[in-house]
Amino acid sequence: MDGKLAVIGLGSIGSMALWQASRLSDSVTGFEAASPAHGRSAVGGDTRLFRMLYRGNPDYYPILERSRSLWAELEAETGQNILTRCGGLSIGTANGPYIPHLLETTRTNGAEHEILSREEMAERYPQHHLRADDIAVYDPHAGALRTDRAVTAAITAAQANGATVHTNTPIDKITETPDGVTITSGDKSWTFENVIIASGGWSQRLMPDYLKAATQTKRIFLTWFVARHAAEFTPGKFPTFIRISGNRSMYGAPAVDGVTVKATLDGRGTPTPKADAVPRELTTAEITETTETVTEFLPGLYPNIVRSDAFPDLYTKDNNPLLGRPDEASRIYYATGFSGAGFKNATGYGEIAVHEALGKRTFTGLDFVRPPRFKTS
Repeated sequence: MDGKLAVIGLGSIGSMALWQASRLSDSVTGFEAASPAHGRSAVGGDTRLFRMLYRGNPDYYPILERSRSLWAELEAETGQNILTRCGGLSIGTANGPYIPHLLETTRTNGAEHEILSREEMAERYPQHHLRADDIAVYDPHAGALRTDRAVTAAITAAQANGATVHTNTPIDKITETPDGVTITSGDKSWTFENVIIASGGWSQRLMPDYLKAATQTKRIFLTWFVARHAAEFTPGKFPTFIRISGNRSMYGAPAVDGVTVKATLDGRGTPTPKADAVPRELTTAEITETTETVTEFLPGLYPNIVRSDAFPDLYTKDNNPLLGRPDEASRIYYATGFSGAGFKNATGYGEIAVHEALGKRTFTGLDFVRPPRFKTS
């Protein structure tokens, strides 16, 4: 036996799982197919939004609360500034499909928030050009997570705690045995008591057939723009935002590098056959829609894309993650399929996965993320 736990994939979720595992056990190993935070993984793109306000299942809220605490713990343990706490805005039509549902979930959870009228937005955040029937909801606990910094900090902290890390070691096969799980990379193999699979868009080849059928790798593209007046788009003046107004939608983050503002079309993931071959160039249609949306929403940005890129992520049929074992007897634990929305909760998801995989604790109220939900659907 080579250890109590292996984590396969050290990206968004796997890096956090490795860090959490290293706090519970001195017999943990992580495997990364390339290098940590490499430029082709779903970690790419500098930032991800952290927010406490959202629309949908209220059962996510306790994970968000725990994740916020754990991001602070990771910062304290590593001395890294990972979460830029700049607040966040949700903007949309007052009586449209977005804002009323967001407020319903927010009030159910009791999350702190502030409703801003169109006039109040013009005074506080004039960078946004709102339509006549738009309003906004301000989230004081939102911010921008620095993705590369977060992943490398978590892995470094895990190694400092005694975890072993194998980079440039893609896992080809996993096999359950009576005693554990054997994982293979080329002509090398290891056996562990339990394994967490957190390989994002590369997870499908390590799944049972029913989970392969319930998942799909998609391409997510990101775009950046230069501000006409950079000082107006710093974290101190320009919160993160998500906006759904009529037929247009976009999200973004302030200029954490002091130069470029991330502003990207929302919900544009498209199927891609292989995570290793995601088209990086934007299509003409993607460029046109992006620049038209920026021109309307954020007139303080030059409407020319100065940087763009695309990354893979694994989506499930219901857009909820896979977090758990494929069946009760399995020693394999899946922490993948986060459907383009996993990074903000990566610390919380990592904690859940590790405690359950090591048999330390079982979490309730998570039926909506358990893999067996797809067995009969």
